[in-house]
Amino acid sequence: MVYFISDAHLGCRAIEHQRTQQRRLTRFLDQIKDKAEAVYMLGDMFDFWFEYRQVVPRGFTRFLGKVSELTDSGVEVHWFVGNHDMWMTDYLECECGVTIHREPCLVEIYGKEFYLSHGHHVDIAPGDWRTRLMFRMFESTFVRRMATLIHPDLFVDFGLNWARHSRMRHMAQGEEPYKGEHDERMVTFAKQYLATHPSVNYFLFGHRHIELDLMLTHECRLLILGEWFSHFTYVSFDGSTLVMNDYIEGETVV
Repeated sequence: MVYFISDAHLGCRAIEHQRTQQRRLTRFLDQIKDKAEAVYMLGDMFDFWFEYRQVVPRGFTRFLGKVSELTDSGVEVHWFVGNHDMWMTDYLECECGVTIHREPCLVEIYGKEFYLSHGHHVDIAPGDWRTRLMFRMFESTFVRRMATLIHPDLFVDFGLNWARHSRMRHMAQGEEPYKGEHDERMVTFAKQYLATHPSVNYFLFGHRHIELDLMLTHECRLLILGEWFSHFTYVSFDGSTLVMNDYIEGETVV
């Protein structure tokens, strides 16, 4: 069995039940550890993450310990970089045994072809040059090097507060609902990509914080994986059936 999750935003200062959230995610991983061959985390598992050479953000010990337990037992854990946790280097690879993916990729799983991505580069409105510039700046090696000159206490606190402000704004306005097949940017991207890559069976994205399961063709589905701070959405695939569910602690059998 292969599992997919996304957008936990662990450490988010706008989420009041942070410990409960992390415990629920950890128990989910514990429940699947004996049946999972691989787990794909499609980005923004942390609300903010920045690695210095000798320092990483505090916390997340339950979650990272369980991830390490999975990889130690032979389960592949693949981590796709999102827009909140893009400043990773090699800490999670070296300490936890995960495989970091910095770009979208095509993966064959049980004979089916998956296009996997966090999706933040796809979900930018035409003409939104500010968001494009911000992502390009954050991904700049120069900007990263300059950031390492700031004391970790100051810079991590700044990053968490910035992320908190963003989450509070989304909470006040509400998540942008599904915009329809012709206006949802991930859907239009997938259709364009499928025109030149007709062998893709599944497109899986995070980032949008909505749950979407859409048939693009008779042979291809697109899923947006929701999030892990209110709905706790996961997708499982056993080689023949791909299912999206919400994890309810103490009730859901995964």
